[in-house]
Amino acid sequence: MPKILFHTCCSPCACYPIEELERLGFAVTVFYYNPNVQPREEYDARLAELKKYLATTHQGVKIVQGEYEVEKWFDQIKGLENEPERGRRCDVCYELRLRKTAQKAKELGCEYFGSSLSVSPHKKADKISELGNKIAAKYGLKFLDRDWKKTGGFQAACQIAKKHNFYRQNYCGCVFSKSKQDKRIK
Repeated sequence: MPKILFHTCCSPCACYPIEELERLGFAVTVFYYNPNVQPREEYDARLAELKKYLATTHQGVKIVQGEYEVEKWFDQIKGLENEPERGRRCDVCYELRLRKTAQKAKELGCEYFGSSLSVSPHKKADKISELGNKIAAKYGLKFLDRDWKKTGGFQAACQIAKKHNFYRQNYCGCVFSKSKQDKRIK
């Protein structure tokens, strides 16, 4: 059974891919590494919901929590603060999280790593694919290259989230996406 370290940012994004990974025969370990998610209360709420979901629905799936490196994230995106959603700031954010996932996968002896990021219609699956494959080559790993929203993945994730009554945030996670969302709501 191949081992995969699977990065995710929240239960709504993780649920469908985890079901598919188990169906495909992977031994799944979830990696929660999201220094972009702010404020800390939001980060903690997403993590708590993910732990609850895995404990009640996927008892065989372990979770590894990465460090909450907000300052590292701000250093990485310096100069990109005014980029639009899906712009270069997001590309840097994807790369930071995928690189950390690959490093941890190597450390844990996994041959694969992947991410639920592409389940969202707000994320650029082609960029995630490009970065994941480049990082995999660097670390001698295999990147599970999936656009999870294809073949109804986003809709399936929404149905699972509704069934389990997940806490569902209304922004990607960073202060810039939160500010944009807050302006929309006003």
